[in-house]
Amino acid sequence: MSARQKPVTAFALSLAGGVLMFLSGGISSTWFMSGGIGVGGMMGGFGDMMGGFQNMMNSFQVMMSGFGIPFRFMGGLSLMGLVSGIFVIISALMLNARPSEHTAWGMMILVFSIISLLGMGGFYIGALLGIAGGAIALSWRSS
Repeated sequence: MSARQKPVTAFALSLAGGVLMFLSGGISSTWFMSGGIGVGGMMGGFGDMMGGFQNMMNSFQVMMSGFGIPFRFMGGLSLMGLVSGIFVIISALMLNARPSEHTAWGMMILVFSIISLLGMGGFYIGALLGIAGGAIALSWRSS
């Protein structure tokens, strides 16, 4: 009985990238949707101590609005990064479970890793790991 070969490197890179995308998407979408630091966010209790930082973030919100980009829109892009992370994690798990379908799962990983770049892509490192994992999955051949 021979062991079934699996694209372990592609799986590991894709899973790590997906987890980073999920974490950064969750953190940044929560932060953007709550209005930023000091508006009921996780740092809201430090308002007195962080007054200067809050003023800087308020000016960032005004600057983003000046470019025509509402602050909540940035939250939507971060949410897209969160959803992309979920799809990359599921695709990586399916790649490991069904290595014979490596082309389909590698393409899913690659597409959602590129989409995640809109929402900061797992601190950008996650997107790069996902792109590398997807490319390796596409080129993987069992021996």
